Amino acid sequence: MMSLEKRNLTANLARVIRKHRKSLGLTQKQLGQFAGCGVAFIYLLEKGKPTVRLDKLLDVLIVLGLQIKLEVGKAGIEIDEDLR
Repeated sequence: MMSLEKRNLTANLARVIRKHRKSLGLTQKQLGQFAGCGVAFIYLLEKGKPTVRLDKLLDVLIVLGLQIKLEVGKAGIEIDEDLR
C-alpha cells in the first residue's frame, strides 16, 4: 500500500500538470496527441495514478514546458510558487 506522503506527492504532481495544461488552453486529447500518448494516459496522470511510464511522463512535461529537477538532500516534489 502506498504511504500517505507518496499519495500527496502524486496528487500534487497531477494537480500541477492538469492546471498547467488548462492554462495553455489544451484539452487532454490535444496534450496526448502532442506528447505522442493516448488520452487515457493523460487522464490517469491527472488523476494521480501512482505508477506511470517515465518516458511518457517526460514527453508530457516537455510539451507543457515543465521539467523535473533533482537535487541532493531533497525529498518529494517541490513546486514553484507560480505553478501552484
